[in-house]
Amino acid sequence: MSGGWNTIESDAGVFTYLVENLGVKNVQFEEMISLDAYSLKQQSPVYGVIFLFKYPVGEKKTDEAVDGQYDFEASENIFFANQTIQNACATQAILSVLLNRGDLQVGDSLRDFREFTQAFPAELRGEALSNSELIRDVHNSFARSSPFIDEGTRAATEDDDVYHFIAYTPVNGVLYELDGLQPSPISHGSCSDSEFCDKIIPVLQRRINRYPATEIRFNLLAMIQDPRIRASEIGDVETVTREDDKRKMWTWENELRRHNFVGFTHEVLKNVVASNLKEGKYDEWLNGAKEKAKQRMEERIKKGKKGEDIDE
Repeated sequence: MSGGWNTIESDAGVFTYLVENLGVKNVQFEEMISLDAYSLKQQSPVYGVIFLFKYPVGEKKTDEAVDGQYDFEASENIFFANQTIQNACATQAILSVLLNRGDLQVGDSLRDFREFTQAFPAELRGEALSNSELIRDVHNSFARSSPFIDEGTRAATEDDDVYHFIAYTPVNGVLYELDGLQPSPISHGSCSDSEFCDKIIPVLQRRINRYPATEIRFNLLAMIQDPRIRASEIGDVETVTREDDKRKMWTWENELRRHNFVGFTHEVLKNVVASNLKEGKYDEWLNGAKEKAKQRMEERIKKGKKGEDIDE
């Protein structure tokens, strides 16, 4: 959609190259498979985490935070922006960490954006972010190419699976939850940089525990220092090589995301059909496909009937 924001994946390679394209240096993202402080500490220094979860569309807003406490005064001292446009939450969560860290090289463009919006209220900061051509264009450059999806064509309902990104990071000695859909930053108590890995885990566990035990669709990405920096300082050639190879793989995967393979798939199907016609096997191939489709349909019908018998 022209001028809009497209959905991007919760992926370490996407986020790492997204921030690099915004001018940020020496930052990398790592997906956390295990939710424990020890695993997170292995990635130190950790600047913050980005958490992806299924958003409860029908949940009613309350005057108090479900966990932690709203800190309206903090909005004046730290970077916090309300989310004013659909699909921008991933990049907004990333910026919520980057623009609150004085120890990161965020580049001239993001530094200027932070200074320009410093005196704005949260809603106006969100508008400024949404209207930033640089940030939007970099964000959209990592969206999957698709000729079928037109993002934002309708509002989400309670029946939809809607996912949302939020950030957690220590700012000025406080652990903050930065969620653009909330009215202000949410404080989870005192927290230094060195305490972050220990204190963020119970906060995340409490959030996950709000969901049924069957809900497993969560994703956690840690924003860390590029591991090659420390590895180079101590002469760890193996780690540098491994991380370089990882970066090459991420580059390849990001290039694939930018391509639309519908035309390629169409050409492959055309060649398959042409080959079968040439060999006189077209009818055999077509009938075989029909038979397989029929068998799959019969299996689904049988499973459906078994389900009805159990319910009765």
